[in-house]
Amino acid sequence: MNDLLSITAHFRLPGEVREIVPLGSGLINDTYKVVTKSGQPDFVLQRINHHVFQNVDLLQRNIEAVTAHIRQRLEERGENDLDRKTLHFWPAEDGKTYWTDGTTYWRVMTFIPNAVTREAVNPENARLVGLAFGDFEAMLADITDRLGETIPDFHNMEFRLKQLREAVADNKAGRVKEVSYYLDEIERRAEEMCKAERLYREGKLPKRVCHCDTKVNNMMFDEATDQVLCVIDLDTVMPSFIFSDYGDFLRSAANTGAEDDRNPDNVNFNMDIFRAFTAGYIEAARGFLLPIEIENLPYAAALFPYMQCVRFLADYLNGDTYYKIQYPEHNLVRTKAQFKLLQSVEEHTPEMHAYIKSLL
Repeated sequence: MNDLLSITAHFRLPGEVREIVPLGSGLINDTYKVVTKSGQPDFVLQRINHHVFQNVDLLQRNIEAVTAHIRQRLEERGENDLDRKTLHFWPAEDGKTYWTDGTTYWRVMTFIPNAVTREAVNPENARLVGLAFGDFEAMLADITDRLGETIPDFHNMEFRLKQLREAVADNKAGRVKEVSYYLDEIERRAEEMCKAERLYREGKLPKRVCHCDTKVNNMMFDEATDQVLCVIDLDTVMPSFIFSDYGDFLRSAANTGAEDDRNPDNVNFNMDIFRAFTAGYIEAARGFLLPIEIENLPYAAALFPYMQCVRFLADYLNGDTYYKIQYPEHNLVRTKAQFKLLQSVEEHTPEMHAYIKSLL
């Protein structure tokens, strides 16, 4: 704790620290709760994984712009309880919202009291998530040009296919022959799945400020009312296509099986989750969405299992160097599960188009 205390001393925090304890189970950053003496606000201390987010200065400037803009929008609406509805990062001694000793990077934000996260997804909270992420994008729709990409090409389908094709050419693990069926199926869909990048180059599809990690546990719910307070985990907030937020949520939340389900029969696309999330999302976001964005939402639902299938398969061909595996075929099992989800999405595509049309 003494080491952590010395880190918090570099930030301009009110109150006296009583203890610092681990908080949450995030996979990227190390997070701690800074408990202060009675009557003072508590804080969250976080070590930023600068191997994933290599430009920490850009990362924090993005977050500062986003949180300030959201607060301004909420003030304009006349909302109250803003300290629980927006994240607040504290300045270090040099005025920046992070501190580094040259090796590690740290930041501190205010702890939101009487708030919880949710892990399970059901139609009721899927609608709330859709509303929250749609509203998040709507509030930030006018500051896209002020943000940079914290992870370049993160959701660029052309880039992900390039990585797969390089993995096939290198064939480092000697596995190409055994996955020829999946490689053929991926290539058969490649032109359609790169539609977003083409439309962008043609000037038809804009980039928006997107969260790019839309999970139900990336928002805080009020402990008493179960209403959404705010969106959290802002590290991946950056310019992207709205398909990133829409499709990525459905890839995980609307999957009836596990991401790495060994039994493909368990994996299907849950239309109840789709309808609930879509209703909330369109209700909150339709004020700024273009017709081309709305009409391609079913494409987004297919894009993300396809993209993840490509990424898992590339890693399998490269000898499992990126994703952690629990057994030798783990990435191949993941590939097959994501492909089955993609097939299920494709089967439901006409139904999705009809439902979206009914909302408009």
